[in-house]
Amino acid sequence: MAFLKGHWQLLLLTALVFAFWQTPVVVPLKILIVFFHELSHAVATILTGGEVISLSVSADQGGVVWSRGGNRFLTLTAGYLGSLLIGVGLLVAATRSKADRAIMAGCGAMMLVVAGLYIRDFFALSFAISIGVAMLLMARFLDHAANDLALRVMGLTSMIYVPYDIFSDTIARSNLRSDARMLAEEFGGTTMMWGGLWLALSLVVIGLCLRRGLGPNSNLAFRSK
Repeated sequence: MAFLKGHWQLLLLTALVFAFWQTPVVVPLKILIVFFHELSHAVATILTGGEVISLSVSADQGGVVWSRGGNRFLTLTAGYLGSLLIGVGLLVAATRSKADRAIMAGCGAMMLVVAGLYIRDFFALSFAISIGVAMLLMARFLDHAANDLALRVMGLTSMIYVPYDIFSDTIARSNLRSDARMLAEEFGGTTMMWGGLWLALSLVVIGLCLRRGLGPNSNLAFRSK
């Protein structure tokens, strides 16, 4: 009962995301999470000494990073778990800090920088630029509450999408050439083994976020002027 009282807004947002999950309303958010997935691959590549050649996302919620070098184990592992950590970070930052407009502006700037450095095809470029500009405009012209709410939606969608995507790509359809499939081919084990491990880790991270990251009360107070 205490959790329900302290976090009813997040529970309502989660219910709304699930309610609209199969509708076009959530598609841009899903593509954004795919962008976070590919960005995580790219960041892991750079941090382990590799070079990112290009990054892309598609309208059917696919994505790819072309790269050279880097630690292959870490770069393959980074996609699902990295995008989940981005989502958790956005949610916790929104609920536990007052820097929502700055965080939104940072996200927008990041989208534009990645677009300029690594994206070459039309859809991915137009998506990254339009979302990046929209984020910057939100940070500049909308108030704290609006930016806070947007960050919560982005964070929650990532926390919902990543475990679902792991299960769908690596367990339910283990024949797909997923990150887990490539990891199994290069380092041993099976696609379902790596997918199951990532799924378990993602659920642990989500559990820790819900238990320790949100605090006793995450509800957003809308104050009238």
